[in-house]
Amino acid sequence: MPAHPLPVGDARTLTADVAGHRLEVIVDGEARLARILSLLGGAIRSIDMVMYIFKHDAAGSRVLDAMTAAAKRGVRVRAVIDSFGSSDISDSVFGPLRAAGGSVTFFSRHWRSSYLIRNHQKLLLIDDHVAVTGGFNIADPYLSNRRTHCWFDLGIVVRGPTVARMVEWFAEIHDYTVHNDGKLLMLRRLIREWPVDSGPVSWLVGGPTQRLSPWARSVRADLDGAKQLDMAMAYFSPGQGMLRRLGRLAKRGRARFVMAAKSDNPATIGASRLLFGYLLRKKATIWEYLPCRLHMKLIVVDDVVHVGTANFDMRSLFVNVEVMLRVADAGFAQQMRDFIAGLEGDCDVITPAVQKARAGWLTRLRWILSWFVVGVADYTVTRRLNFGLAETDPDTEV
Repeated sequence: MPAHPLPVGDARTLTADVAGHRLEVIVDGEARLARILSLLGGAIRSIDMVMYIFKHDAAGSRVLDAMTAAAKRGVRVRAVIDSFGSSDISDSVFGPLRAAGGSVTFFSRHWRSSYLIRNHQKLLLIDDHVAVTGGFNIADPYLSNRRTHCWFDLGIVVRGPTVARMVEWFAEIHDYTVHNDGKLLMLRRLIREWPVDSGPVSWLVGGPTQRLSPWARSVRADLDGAKQLDMAMAYFSPGQGMLRRLGRLAKRGRARFVMAAKSDNPATIGASRLLFGYLLRKKATIWEYLPCRLHMKLIVVDDVVHVGTANFDMRSLFVNVEVMLRVADAGFAQQMRDFIAGLEGDCDVITPAVQKARAGWLTRLRWILSWFVVGVADYTVTRRLNFGLAETDPDTEV
C-alpha cells in the first residue's frame, strides 16, 4: 500500500448545473480516459482536438484508435498537436488516422523564434456540443490511477450554449495552424481580439500578447477586492504585481494554496518555494501535495471558478496559448472549494516555522536560481525573441 494514497474523492465526479450548462468535473484518471473514449465512440458528426502532449503509449494508443475508428465511420476528425510538447511522437503514428480521412497538424512545426510559444491547450470537442478541457494530456500518467509517476489532475466536461464559443475558437486555431503557423502577429491578434462573454459561464483564452490576454485580465479583475481564494496549482511563479495582489487578498480575507511537492522539473518547485515566505507573512495557508505530481490548474475566487490549462506562472500568464473556463456560480464555487479543502490529509502544511527550517542559505540559493530560470530567463528570452521587448510594458505588471 502506498505511503500516501490518493484522496478518497479521486473516484468522484462532481456535477453542477449552471445557467443552462451541465458541468462534470472528473478527478479520477481512469474515469477521464473512459469518458474520453465513450465520447469519441459516440461521436456522429465531428471530433476536434487541441493537445499539448500526445504520447504513443497505452492511453494514447486507445484514444488514437478511437479517433481512427470514428473517421472510418464518416466522422470528421481534426487534431492540432503541439510540436514541442509532443516532440517524442513520430508523425507517422497518425498515418492510419489520416488514411481514414482524419486531419492532424502540428503547431509550431518549423524551427523559428515562435517555436518557443507553446500551444498548451487541452481541448476536445464532440459534435460541436460537448467540450472537455483541463490540465490533463493524452498520456498514461494523466489517464490512469497508477501510484508512481502519476499526475494528479482533473478534467471538466461541459455541455451548454457556450460550447459554441469553443467551436469558433478551434476553427480559428486550426485555420491558423494549417495556413499561418509561425506568423506570430496573426496569433497575437487572434488572442487579443477574442471577445469575453459577461455571462456566468464563459471561455477565456491566453497567449503571447504584448499586453494582458483575456484570461490574465479576467483573473486579475476577479482577484481585486476578493475576500476568499483557494488555489490548487501545478506551477506557481507569478510576477511581482500578481504576487502582491495575492498577498493583499490573503491579508484582507483568506487565501489557501495547494502546491506541488513533486514535479518532473525540480526548478518549478524551487521557484514556488521562494515565494512562500512572502505569502506566509501575509497570513496565507500553504499546503504541498504529497502522493504524486500535482498537475491541476484550479482557482476559486469568492464565487468564481477558473479551471483549465493555464498554470499560475509567467509562461501561462503571458506566453503560452491557453484556454480557461470561468464559472461564476456560488454553488459550484463551494463544491470546488470543498474539493480543495479535502486535499489537506494528503499534504504537508507549510507553516512559517517549516519554511524557515528548510530555507538554509544553500537551499535558498537554489530556489533563487530556480526562480530566475523559470520566472525570468525563460519568460524574458521568449518574449524578447518574439516581440523585441526591451522594457516591461506597464500593463504586464499584473
